[in-house]
Amino acid sequence: MPDKTPPAAAVARPGVLSLNIREKAALYAAYMPFLKGGGIFIPTARQYTLGEEVFMLLSLMDDPNRIAVQGKVVWLTPEGVQGSRTQGIGVQFTLDETGAAAKATIERILGESLGSSRTTHTM
Repeated sequence: MPDKTPPAAAVARPGVLSLNIREKAALYAAYMPFLKGGGIFIPTARQYTLGEEVFMLLSLMDDPNRIAVQGKVVWLTPEGVQGSRTQGIGVQFTLDETGAAAKATIERILGESLGSSRTTHTM
């Protein structure tokens, strides 16, 4: 009987979050430019605590390369919060090369829309 165990890469590791954003408007809603070093909102039902370290794999637009970046939880939006906001966490990118690269890539994609006053998942 063949082994039905998925390869290790297919098993979700705790603390690893994957975020797949295909539209500029969705990236704008998730990006948190007001954080030092930048950050991103990740919709999730899993419970996290403030300050918890997480590792993210971000797929942005049509770019086949995923951005691997670490960060820490700095924002919590619990289930059923007022205003029908999406449940999830805000993660501040680490203040290193990978965090800076993630911030630069997101800001390059968003361009002039960063100055918009449209609402986001966090503010």
